Amino acid sequence: MRLLPPTTNDAYSGSPLAAGFLALVGLLTVVPGCIHTFLADGGAGVIAGLDLSQNGALVVALFAWAGATQIAFGLALLLVALRYRPLVPAMLALVLLERTLHALNGWVLKGGSGHHPPEHYAVLVALPLGAIALALSLQDRRRAGARATLRT
Repeated sequence: MRLLPPTTNDAYSGSPLAAGFLALVGLLTVVPGCIHTFLADGGAGVIAGLDLSQNGALVVALFAWAGATQIAFGLALLLVALRYRPLVPAMLALVLLERTLHALNGWVLKGGSGHHPPEHYAVLVALPLGAIALALSLQDRRRAGARATLRT
């Protein structure tokens, strides 16, 4: 038995741009995950600018926990983008859900401290791009190509 089944890329009919965007999101998820997991302070102090003088060990541990989930999710995004493309729309929908929750928590529900690490700004860019990528992934380019051929 194999760890991974054969690729299903030939069954994907959405835009290749959407799959490429998903691969980019996967990479941009794995890299911060590695920073949060392997950097001594998880990036909490040196990148996010958090004061670690109180409960610093807890904050670093939470960053490491979040980093571990980012690595796993990012690898899943890369796997879908590169090998199992029929799942691209579903994964983009999950990315949109995750980034929407990030934005709500960072700016509305729990962002009252006024401190905004870089991710809070990045998510504002990622949301509209993710929505566009999802729309592109749902377009059936094979059917559109067949309609264009019939018109000529």
